[in-house]
Amino acid sequence: MLILIKGGTVVTATDRYRGDVLIDGERVSLIGTSLDIQADKTIDATGRYVLPGGIDVHTHLDMPFGGTTSSDDFETGTIAAAHGGTTSIVDFAIQYKGQTLHHAWETWMKKAEGKAAIDYGFHMIVTDLDQQVEVEMDSLVRQGVTSFKLFMAYPGVFMLDDATIFRALLRTSDNGGTICMHAENGGVIDVLVKRALAEGKTAPKYHALTRPARAEAEATHRAIAMAEMANVPIYIVHLSAAEALEMVTEARDRGVPAYAETCPQYLFLSYDNYEEPGFEGAKYVMSPPLRPKETQAKLWRGLAFHDLQVVSTDHCPFCIKEQKEPLGKDDFSKIPNGAPGIETRMGLVYDGGVLTRRISLNRFVELTSTAPAKIFGMFPRKGTIAPGSDADIVIFNPEKSTMLSARTHHMKVDYNPYEGRQITGVTETVLSRGRLVIENEKFVGRAGSGSFIKRDPRSL
Repeated sequence: MLILIKGGTVVTATDRYRGDVLIDGERVSLIGTSLDIQADKTIDATGRYVLPGGIDVHTHLDMPFGGTTSSDDFETGTIAAAHGGTTSIVDFAIQYKGQTLHHAWETWMKKAEGKAAIDYGFHMIVTDLDQQVEVEMDSLVRQGVTSFKLFMAYPGVFMLDDATIFRALLRTSDNGGTICMHAENGGVIDVLVKRALAEGKTAPKYHALTRPARAEAEATHRAIAMAEMANVPIYIVHLSAAEALEMVTEARDRGVPAYAETCPQYLFLSYDNYEEPGFEGAKYVMSPPLRPKETQAKLWRGLAFHDLQVVSTDHCPFCIKEQKEPLGKDDFSKIPNGAPGIETRMGLVYDGGVLTRRISLNRFVELTSTAPAKIFGMFPRKGTIAPGSDADIVIFNPEKSTMLSARTHHMKVDYNPYEGRQITGVTETVLSRGRLVIENEKFVGRAGSGSFIKRDPRSL
């Protein structure tokens, strides 16, 4: 099928120009001006931006956590993502202790197959690393699963010791994989949590107060130091603290291949949200937690000056109101960690970043699509608009405004962290590998039409 997108402003990480885009089947076939081609479908993009589809490399769909499960599965979550202009995700497959990595990967593949409406890949969460699992890491990289997430937090559940982390880093020097690190000092946090509870401090705000910024900074420094010793790159996930950003900036200034992402919640929300009355603060319990409001400007500066490379979401929603007795009501440590964001990422970053001139339009594309594609082995198949690339394309109205609300979003969760916020910049039409998924802001795709993304080994 030939689809012609006419009259829009094509924007990539490096270019911006008026042009037409011809799609033949699943790929971009031709880019030009005033293309006079008889297509099966012509889309008028006049007055619109034509962007590469967004890539969210940090989502948790259908994920068990703390006695419950994240409320979006691969059907509802990917449909919501598409509404927000995201055409590819990389989720996390969890290897529980005693399991093989392949078992974990196959389990999560079954969760996605027949449900995902956009393309998907997986990072592997490694919780048990013996010699056989190291061999499995090599095998998975060859099969297109090229990244592995390790935890320095959650003792007794996910947390690994430094020796194990270092062995995993060394393994990636041979197989070309990439280590993604949850960097918080889990031992220190565990002591602080137990002390707070013993003192009767049970409210949601104590989740933040027992996870200090310095605990994130120390772990970030340690993770980068171990990666340096192993002579491999490292990717710090969901960086929230200015002190942690200082560790990344210092390393990058020395030429160390340290990469980091932040998330919209750290750019637009703050510790103040934990002080909302009653149990409302539970909506913002995530790890790392929200930081003081003044941190936001420092994170934006990090994005503008390339000390932070990616904006992802850490989308991991849990419904609040449907619970008869909310989890963690009398113990903040039992509140499920996570918040929704897969649908609102692109609009928020455009409105709060581009329109405020904190970042350029090209940098917006780089942060939300091109950089994650490059770091995680999907470029140039994804992350740009060029002949031969997948036709993952967003037609974005830069003038239209919308209000963010749980009443209108498509995520399967009963609240929106940005409830009532007015943003300018709306995704109107989305194509995933040349198939219309969103048309005039309506879902016209099909659950199960998304494909597994076989990613390349590290090339950075």
